[in-house]
Amino acid sequence: MTNPSATADDTRLLVLRALLPARDPDRRAADLIAACAHVLATAGARGATVRAICDRAGVSPGLLRHYFSGLGALIAATYVHVAQGVTRALADAMEAAGTDPQARLIAYVTASFRPPIAAPELLATWAAFWSLVRSDPAIASLHTEVYAGYRDALQKLLMAAGVSPADAPQAAVAITALVDGLWLELSMETSAFTADDANIIARRWLASWLPAQIAT
Repeated sequence: MTNPSATADDTRLLVLRALLPARDPDRRAADLIAACAHVLATAGARGATVRAICDRAGVSPGLLRHYFSGLGALIAATYVHVAQGVTRALADAMEAAGTDPQARLIAYVTASFRPPIAAPELLATWAAFWSLVRSDPAIASLHTEVYAGYRDALQKLLMAAGVSPADAPQAAVAITALVDGLWLELSMETSAFTADDANIIARRWLASWLPAQIAT
């Protein structure tokens, strides 16, 4: 439960920390990554300076180069950690669904519609990463790798649920686009759109690809 006396910034940092590995070989490196995610979320890519990140982490600017080759390397490491956290949340949801292939597919897709994935804090951080995709080759490469991994996982789940190998790649692209759009709506906290709405839409969309209907 969140401490009612905590500031909005503190709450945001706690959410971002929840997406990071529970243990890190060096806590200060993990603190820098969490601080980088926080600054990206609150100040955007332009505001993610060495000074701003180190101030947030409570360390001297010189310490950053002890763990990372520079600001770009820290931002790339932050992207990897946040992406790993999302991947872990998706995998946990899928495993909790049991062994039924369709249940696992539904769980994997709809996990994006609840915290820690559906959260304004993560959207703000991810938006900063998106802004760097066209200008930073390292982030662009990571972005391509992360989305390819998500689509590959979807293809395997779709085929296990009965979608033909020929249709699975196209279905994975379509579902990825749908999930991204629904996730954006939820993460912006629009009162007219809920996680239940997103679940219903996703399940109906999945039903159009599967040989047997999924109950809504």
